[in-house]
Amino acid sequence: MLVQSEFFTEADGEPVAVENARGRGEVLLVCEHASRRLPERYGDLGLSEEALASHIAWDPGALAVARLMSKSLDATLIYQRFSRLIYDCNRPPESPAAIRDVSEVFRIPGNENLSEAERSRRTTALYMPFRDRIREEIEARRRRGQRTVFVTVHSFTPVYFGRERPVEIGILHDTDSRLADRMLEAAADTHLYRVERNEPYGPADGVTHTLEAHALPAGLLNVMIEIRNDLIADETGQGVAADFLTGLLRESLADVQG
Repeated sequence: MLVQSEFFTEADGEPVAVENARGRGEVLLVCEHASRRLPERYGDLGLSEEALASHIAWDPGALAVARLMSKSLDATLIYQRFSRLIYDCNRPPESPAAIRDVSEVFRIPGNENLSEAERSRRTTALYMPFRDRIREEIEARRRRGQRTVFVTVHSFTPVYFGRERPVEIGILHDTDSRLADRMLEAAADTHLYRVERNEPYGPADGVTHTLEAHALPAGLLNVMIEIRNDLIADETGQGVAADFLTGLLRESLADVQG
């Protein structure tokens, strides 16, 4: 609590947000990169507005899609209220990618030459409350006999280091592919999106940490969804993507036990 009070101002508020906390649906939605906001004490980290609005700071459109899915599925939604530039909550504390000093073409001056004390302060203030809130939610659902299907929602850029990415929706998984397999089968005949397995990232890239930390130990059906962010840049695109993914999940969960 002391670290929290020193880290955040009253204007900052809490690091973790929960919406539809009493949702009765089986899906639990998580959005690790929901926000581009920085805690007041960090200013702009020495970055331009262009950089702060870009994908290095957050996953544009991901929270909007997750919110629409939450309404359709009556799903509880947990998300991080601050930018991954301060701490990437989809990375463990020991990962160099948890706090980057360079992201694609951008240097991040405010993250350069950090002390171990500063890294620890950020971990305690941002990662640990996020991790603990997810754990608490899964345990509360277990106690009341509510099934949990664990789904994380992300977005990605259409171009990365100059290379175009033709995939439009990625269905990602770690060692448990039960739900991902069924979703890919259900999406095989769609003409709406190009849907692929473990693209544009996969477990080898370290992107499945949240699944590893929360879903795999509990044996929960789980999947990580990646949506190309140019497709969800406005309300229409967000609605279409949310409807598609909601339908895909419903169809798949009707056939998968877990």
